Amino acid sequence: MQIEHEGYTLSDDLERIDFPKVTEWLTGSYWSPGISLEEVERGARHSSLVIGAYDRAGAQVGYARVASDRTRLGFVMDVFVDDRHRKRGIGQALVRFAMEHPEHAPVYLWLLATNDAHGVYAAEGFRPPAEPGIFMERMGSWPHRAR
Repeated sequence: MQIEHEGYTLSDDLERIDFPKVTEWLTGSYWSPGISLEEVERGARHSSLVIGAYDRAGAQVGYARVASDRTRLGFVMDVFVDDRHRKRGIGQALVRFAMEHPEHAPVYLWLLATNDAHGVYAAEGFRPPAEPGIFMERMGSWPHRAR
C-alpha cells in the first residue's frame, strides 16, 4: 500500500526501507540508544507492518512500525522523522497510515509510548489509558546503555 502526504510518499514496502539510515536514527533516540542494525532489521521483519516515508527524490525521511495481531491490539513503535522534515505532519501521517491500513482495520486497541510527542499522537486520538492501573510491564535487562 502506498499513499501521498503533502509531497511525501508513505509505503509499506519493506524492501524500500533504508535500514542503515533507520538504525542511525534509532540509535540516537532516547528509546533505543545503541541499537544495532541487526536488531533494527530483525524487529522490522517480525513486525506486522513497517512504514517508510520518502521525499520526492525517493530518500527515506521517516519510519514507523507496528506489532499487532491484526485483530484486537496494535502497538505503534519507532516513529521517527528526520529533523529536516519535521513539522510537516509526517509523524501523524505514519500513525494514521498504520491505523487505516487494510490489514489493521479490525484493530480496536492501539497503544504507544512516548516521552515527548504527546501532542502529535493526541491529534490522532491517543490519550492516557482510561484505566492505567490495569496495565503492567516486565522489563528485561536493557541491552544498551543510555547516552
